[in-house]
Amino acid sequence: MNDATRSGFVTFVGRPNVGKSTLMNAMVGEKVAITSEKPQTTRRAIRGILNRSGGQLVVVDTPGVHRPRTLLGQRLNDLVETVLGDVDVIAFCVPATEKVGPGDRRIAQSLDGYSRAKKVALVTKTDAASRDEIMERLMEVDALREDWAAVIPLSSVTGDQLEVLSDELLALMPEGPALYPDDIVTDELIEDRIAEAIREAALDGVRDELPHSIAVQVKEIAEREDKPELMDVFADIVVERDSQKAIIIGHKGSRLRDVGARARADIEGLIGTRVFLSLHVRVAKEWQRDPKQLGRLGF
Repeated sequence: MNDATRSGFVTFVGRPNVGKSTLMNAMVGEKVAITSEKPQTTRRAIRGILNRSGGQLVVVDTPGVHRPRTLLGQRLNDLVETVLGDVDVIAFCVPATEKVGPGDRRIAQSLDGYSRAKKVALVTKTDAASRDEIMERLMEVDALREDWAAVIPLSSVTGDQLEVLSDELLALMPEGPALYPDDIVTDELIEDRIAEAIREAALDGVRDELPHSIAVQVKEIAEREDKPELMDVFADIVVERDSQKAIIIGHKGSRLRDVGARARADIEGLIGTRVFLSLHVRVAKEWQRDPKQLGRLGF
């Protein structure tokens, strides 16, 4: 009997909004990556850590692969390419609710460029699909490549097949010790997690192109000298145009107050103490296309 532990990296790839971040959170058992109905919500390679009796899985959540229209979009695609070249397993995701299309075929074919990684196909969102849809999607996905190590239908919402997925992924990992301590679920900096919590709250309910124009920069996190149980958090919500600034702020500041209230609740859960959250909305003209602005915002 082989008692050797296994550990390694897996990343989920697919079109924007196929459920990659939701799946990672469900596997890890904690909200590590923000989620939104807006495509291209994820902007960084976020690592979630899952410890099992047989070893450790490090799940790397990446932006959705898309045709870039800005310098930011190109940098996000470049980030995905870098991650794909480094991981042990690539899990290609297709939602059960949508037929396989040209974008899916293009991404599946592009996996030829990463011969080092083993490939798994996942049909997500099975809770929202009929049995016939799931079977149709499984056949479509299976036909995309001949080298799938496994093809698994699953639901992040109900947890159906998540244990099967974890077992399959761990079995594909190389033998070796854990890569991270067993008491952490992510290596994300607290500043980055706070910024993402604010951005998630700001994304809620916005429309059209605005989601892509929103960035968040945490300026300061400080404990109150007179109230050590209270943490001050100062952050900027960055947009590209004055009209977008007006949308984020809302009538007499009503929308910004709602964003702050939602974000503060998440941040307090993250850091385990009461928070005073101060949000400032500023305009950085066309920051998605400006290399200097992108650098200042961490891209």
